[in-house]
Amino acid sequence: MTSLGRRGKLLGGVEVRFADAGLDRLETDPSFDGGFSQAIVKAYRKRMQSIRAAPDERDFYAMRSLNFEKLKGPRSQQYSMRLNDQWRLILEMEGKGKNKVLVVVGIEDYH
Repeated sequence: MTSLGRRGKLLGGVEVRFADAGLDRLETDPSFDGGFSQAIVKAYRKRMQSIRAAPDERDFYAMRSLNFEKLKGPRSQQYSMRLNDQWRLILEMEGKGKNKVLVVVGIEDYH
């Protein structure tokens, strides 16, 4: 596959954008931990690889280990993806159809 840009999309892959520059840096800078434990950083980077490899968001539902789910109530525009038993990656989808962009919003402690 040929990359079309770091923040862009791989051919056939999900386009990704970050709501926060720290989340972008957390994915690629080995010396940056963003205040998270090494276990969370490792899980985050692994999830980002899964996200970037997926043709579209429907694959997230098929990968049961991700525990990808739409949130409810005032957060109904957001989705969560499990990093471990306690931490979740919070995501939003912008656009429609082939123009969808996945926005990485944050990492949250669910307990």
